[in-house]
Amino acid sequence: MDFRVHAMPTEVLERVRKESAGPPRPDVVRLTAEGGEQIRCCLRNARAGEELLLFNYEPPIPPSPYQEAGAVFAHAEPCAGAEDDGYPADWRGGPRVLRAYDERGWIHPNSRAHDGTDPEGALAEVFADPAVVQVHVRNIAYGCFMFVATRK
Repeated sequence: MDFRVHAMPTEVLERVRKESAGPPRPDVVRLTAEGGEQIRCCLRNARAGEELLLFNYEPPIPPSPYQEAGAVFAHAEPCAGAEDDGYPADWRGGPRVLRAYDERGWIHPNSRAHDGTDPEGALAEVFADPAVVQVHVRNIAYGCFMFVATRK
């Protein structure tokens, strides 16, 4: 199963970065990475000392009862973005939740957790049902959104 990985949209990052340049806000926090934070703009783990933003993000689905928002990290300044559209190298091997959605934006029953040993195979199993139009990959411990996967 071929799939494409999507980092956080550029327009969202531009808006949040602009907002963070103004007076301090409780919903957009600037901080210095300790190292290991999962960065959603370039789909990798942060290196100690990188300047980050921590903010609330609502991943894209059609309007539905299943919309949700949560805290995510991104670089405080524009970066090169994700290197390619494959499964992020830094995030291989970690257990994840694969939350499948149908065209209405409703959670699909093919959603599942996987242990991280074969993320491509796990995504292929979720996408095996043609009703699944996108999958939100999430951190299993905190439930945080990491990225969107769609069919190629």
